[in-house]
Amino acid sequence: MCIEPMQVILIAAISANGQIAQTPGQSSLDWTSKEDLKFFIEKTKEVGVVIMGRKTFETIGKPLKGRRLIVLSDVPLEKMEGVEYVNAPIKDVLESLVAQGVERVVVGGGATVYGAFLREGLVTDVYLTVEPVLFGQGIPLSTGFERIDMRLVEVTRLGEGSVNLHYEIK
Repeated sequence: MCIEPMQVILIAAISANGQIAQTPGQSSLDWTSKEDLKFFIEKTKEVGVVIMGRKTFETIGKPLKGRRLIVLSDVPLEKMEGVEYVNAPIKDVLESLVAQGVERVVVGGGATVYGAFLREGLVTDVYLTVEPVLFGQGIPLSTGFERIDMRLVEVTRLGEGSVNLHYEIK
């Protein structure tokens, strides 16, 4: 099966120096703007399916209303209504979704999951909200993949100090 028709959208909020958190387990709600949260909710509801890792899900701790939520985890977790837990290679997850007629998904974190999708060359679009904060230490967006060239599609100012950058992967 082919995943070619699938649009895979990576969405992340980052500090001005590229960190997705200052400390492990930190919720982005601790430091991101309400405008970024609004963007995330609107975009993920528009797309309909969100994939994230277990650690990111644990910072949220609940289903995402109005969206299908798939949590990637190799650790058995307590079942929660509205949350699908999957322990499978990401290409298999995407192939299964394509077979179900899904055309677009959002990858919502964290760094390990972002890295896996980027390493496999599966991401088609990247939305980064840059927040006006610098972390002297922290967790980078991701690591462990080769150079990826992107094309800037759109820049949107969010509120007083944040900006959302939409890129397409070349």
